[in-house]
Amino acid sequence: MGQKRPLLFLGAAIGIALVTTVLILQWLQGQQAAEPEAQPVVEIEGSEIAVASVDVPWGTPLTDEFIRLVAYPEDALPVGHFTTIDDLTGRVILANIKKNEPIMESKLAPIDVTTGGVSAVMDPQKRAMSVKVNEVVGLPGFIQPGDRVDVMVTFARPGKTKDPQITKVVLENSLVLATGTQMERVNGEEPKAVKVITLEVTLEEAEKLAMASNGGKIRLALRSPLNRDIKKTRGAKFSDLMTSYQLAPKRSSRVRVEVIKGKEKSVRRF
Repeated sequence: MGQKRPLLFLGAAIGIALVTTVLILQWLQGQQAAEPEAQPVVEIEGSEIAVASVDVPWGTPLTDEFIRLVAYPEDALPVGHFTTIDDLTGRVILANIKKNEPIMESKLAPIDVTTGGVSAVMDPQKRAMSVKVNEVVGLPGFIQPGDRVDVMVTFARPGKTKDPQITKVVLENSLVLATGTQMERVNGEEPKAVKVITLEVTLEEAEKLAMASNGGKIRLALRSPLNRDIKKTRGAKFSDLMTSYQLAPKRSSRVRVEVIKGKEKSVRRF
């Protein structure tokens, strides 16, 4: 009997292991067969408002393809929002609107403005004027509609033999309404694309810009949107360039002494 006792313990252990394995397998199969619990549906209580379905650039008349309605919490509704697409159809955007951004009255032109483009986004008291600029000095790829620029012109000064040319800032903080290109033929050569910038200007600024474009070479300087300071300058001449960052002349280390003897005067240097 004593010799059979280890075999009995081994058989009991194997039996317990088999039973435990079967129970675990049955439990796992039951978990897989059980249906997953339904996730609770979160509903936003509020109102549907109109948002942009895509990025919309300024000056664009709105159509159904640019607008969709989404639910917004009642306590977070933006001021000037719209609840129907029909109220927005045909309205013109005054500022760029990003996808899913609420469309508000403050970013729309008046209801009687139905034509899109530059005229829709202009200040009613100003004019739009286009000027040609060189591709290099026009900062291609950097100046976009909505940017602010300073306009400089380099021109010849009539009757000046010394420093015959001068560069002067003629406009500051001008709003860029549009950028583009046009084809131009120069001296019978093949037509070439010329960079054209359209600026928003007052009537007096338009006169200056017309004079600058006729009598000189125009250059643009891109401004930071945070900088609206207006500064007066006297212009830059060639002599100003030559004296820029120039070393100061060395002073002589010799001492000059004037000697007076009666009516005679003499100068000695040491």
